[in-house]
Amino acid sequence: MRPGKDTVRDARRLLRPLRGELIRMLQALVRVDTVAIPPHGKETGAQKVLRRFLKLHRLDVELYDVGFLERSRHPWVRHDRRYAGRHNLIARLPGTGRGRSLLLSGHMDTVPTRPDPWRDGAFSGVIRKGRLHGRGSWDMKGGLTAQFGVAVALKKAGVRLGGDLLCESVVDEEFAGGGGTLAGRLRGDRADACAIAEGTNHAVVRATRGGHFFDLVCRAGDPMAYFSKEEVVSPAIPTGRLLGWIDSWVERRRRVDRGEAYRDFADPAPVQVLALESNRFDPDIPWSVPLTSRLRVYFQFLPHEDVPALVGEIEESLRLFCARDPFFSRHPVEVRPLVDPPLLGHELPADHPWTRCLHGAARGVLGEGAALSASEWPCDAFLVQRQFGIPTLLFGPRGAGSHNANEYVEVASVLRTAEVYLAAALEWCA
Repeated sequence: MRPGKDTVRDARRLLRPLRGELIRMLQALVRVDTVAIPPHGKETGAQKVLRRFLKLHRLDVELYDVGFLERSRHPWVRHDRRYAGRHNLIARLPGTGRGRSLLLSGHMDTVPTRPDPWRDGAFSGVIRKGRLHGRGSWDMKGGLTAQFGVAVALKKAGVRLGGDLLCESVVDEEFAGGGGTLAGRLRGDRADACAIAEGTNHAVVRATRGGHFFDLVCRAGDPMAYFSKEEVVSPAIPTGRLLGWIDSWVERRRRVDRGEAYRDFADPAPVQVLALESNRFDPDIPWSVPLTSRLRVYFQFLPHEDVPALVGEIEESLRLFCARDPFFSRHPVEVRPLVDPPLLGHELPADHPWTRCLHGAARGVLGEGAALSASEWPCDAFLVQRQFGIPTLLFGPRGAGSHNANEYVEVASVLRTAEVYLAAALEWCA
């Protein structure tokens, strides 16, 4: 299934009058601080900015509190998060009832702006050389703008699709959350297909990885032993051997069965150290041997892998390593999961009708070189597809700097992204 030239032409024509408005709205969203640091998030301000824009175009918009998640018994609810007072937004374009429905989804929350300095303010929204800068511009307010632009264009032109079109902006995706996505599905906002507006650099992404995040903590030694004749015991140096255990897993995971979607990845299932701490360099910290060492570790898993079994294998491997180590056998390492249960991956076949539709729209708008690929990171796509049975893809604009300073999105690519989504919607929901 591939949208014809007329459909692609229609998508471009319907969006052309909105180009300036969409970029101004994107700037407005980037200029609102929506940083979420667990357990809290402050997405609602930007959701209200988006709601005002949609109301101006007479769309059916609902802003709803996701606090009901705190009472839910669904196994993927993160009960260490606070949801009351945080709001999802959804806009609906009802169809005639003679076509398939489509959900376009993205998250409004962003990661923090630290630690590196920004050339402009982190929430500047400044446009320079075709790039719009600011936290969340690429991850993922640019993609959100493109998705909601589809609904606005259809409403403005008076076009009614055969199936329903739902566009949502959710909270709590960052830091392995997924709460906003889960809230939308639990309250009944579902469709025959879904696309998430991650920044994919215009690749249609049909598979995502899972992820296990955990801290390894070792506390050893007596603080009173410093400046004494006793041996000063510290885990700082032995932690180097713990890094060696992690490195052994790096090599081991490079040899996994890559499956179809990840067969061209040089490092299909990375193992990474996200943070390492034995003491700080701050001037207000006394010079002293550290008594605690902490490692933050991140294992990624492929869609076809048995994640619970792998987590068990990793923990058993660590137990055996510590039992054989002269230091850690006497000073145990504590494992503290950051996300429980770990994230899963997902995969949609290349020949699935929704894959062929969205990839066909991308080729129609962007050219034959539009890629069909897999992601380098986990996201909440697995919740939509594996928990609720909705075929899910990722697609979004070009940019760089996600989770780092000086993040940007390419302005022209936001508009192209909207054209791809609209062409796909015209075909899928027809």
